[in-house]
Amino acid sequence: MEDSHIEDGETQGNVEVAPALISVHPSQNSVAVSVGSDLRVFDLVDKCPATLVDDSGGPSHKDSIRAIRYGANGRLFVSAGDDKLVKIWSVGSWHCISTVCSEKRVTAVAISNDGLHVCYADKFGVVWVVELDGINEGKVLPSKKTAPMLSHYCSIITSLEFSPDDCYILSADRDFKIRVTVFPKKPLEGAHEIQSFCLGHTEFVKCLAFVRTPEFPQGYLVSGSGDSTVRLWDITSGSLLDTCNVSTKAGHVESDEGEPTQCTVTDICTIPNSSLVAVAIQSLQGIMLLSCDVLARNLSITKVITIPGESFIPTSICMGVSSSTKELLVWLVTGASNLPSSSHPSFSRVRAISLSKKPDGEAIDNGHSVVEDELIPGGMKLLEKLQGKVSIEEEVICAATEAVRTAMSSLLMKKQYSSEKREFRKRTRNDKKNVH
Repeated sequence: MEDSHIEDGETQGNVEVAPALISVHPSQNSVAVSVGSDLRVFDLVDKCPATLVDDSGGPSHKDSIRAIRYGANGRLFVSAGDDKLVKIWSVGSWHCISTVCSEKRVTAVAISNDGLHVCYADKFGVVWVVELDGINEGKVLPSKKTAPMLSHYCSIITSLEFSPDDCYILSADRDFKIRVTVFPKKPLEGAHEIQSFCLGHTEFVKCLAFVRTPEFPQGYLVSGSGDSTVRLWDITSGSLLDTCNVSTKAGHVESDEGEPTQCTVTDICTIPNSSLVAVAIQSLQGIMLLSCDVLARNLSITKVITIPGESFIPTSICMGVSSSTKELLVWLVTGASNLPSSSHPSFSRVRAISLSKKPDGEAIDNGHSVVEDELIPGGMKLLEKLQGKVSIEEEVICAATEAVRTAMSSLLMKKQYSSEKREFRKRTRNDKKNVH
């Protein structure tokens, strides 16, 4: 079967709009942004752009990157996307040490916390695993065997996440569910034991993250969805612990037709040993901060932080803590690639919000400031590298926001068909295999 026959979210004959993504090193040593096929990295230690070198022998990214991620120990970085390539980078040298060719387009990636496995999901709902034993800093890995590990049976997987102890791998999909699978001792032989399903969302699940505190190191799962909620889960039992509706606080309003506007939770990020959850929402010019009480097992909205002076609706967010200053920043990016009829077909705009403690010791979630461009770590050199240019016109940002919203709805919202339309689609489908 060819991809174009089964992927409902594709605009056939046209290039699909892809959102800009951001990822931050666990110790905030570097920041990576992807927009389209372009991967941009800035080294915050040396305060200069990082030079990416591909020693893997595989091709460079030629199509939109859909997933980027640092490993928990900061040694590895993975990028993957529509060109069916999964590229594994050594962060110390920024050499690509392995290129894995996927059978289908890649939608999500995850790196185990011990750094020994990379998992990726494709558009057909299959999760694959790559074993990374024997990594040497900056050295090209021998050809690595990949194997299908589990499947969601043709449902687009939107997010992958390892549990903090690496005992489970979690996969979320377009069909409203989160699957918790026991990560096997021999993953190349498949993952056959399902621990639980986390069921309760009424639209596609977009993002996953774990809230961990010193008192509760195994953590609880938080998930964001197209149903305007962030939900808290116990993954061992699959129990829904709490639901936080973010639509009202995000400025949820009705459209001209009297229908509520879409209020999709597009991204969630957390940091270890903190109860703070940062949330990006498709209609919010900034972020929302939630607090998770792990003892009471509930979520509450702490505050909404808006970006003044521009229509900045982030397409991706990530938290980082500086290893030297201990400053906590929420990094945000907005932007898109493949914008039709635009003078900027691909662009990104990066901002940061500081959540550091104040000198008087005020709690971290009670003090914040939106960092001005010239004061952002790395300064204007960082913005020039990650954005491609320092200033982006307001109308371009607004056009990108609308294009990303439309593309996400087309890709992830389940289509509703009448019985007549459904029968017609069955009769006219052209992905059937010929019988000889």
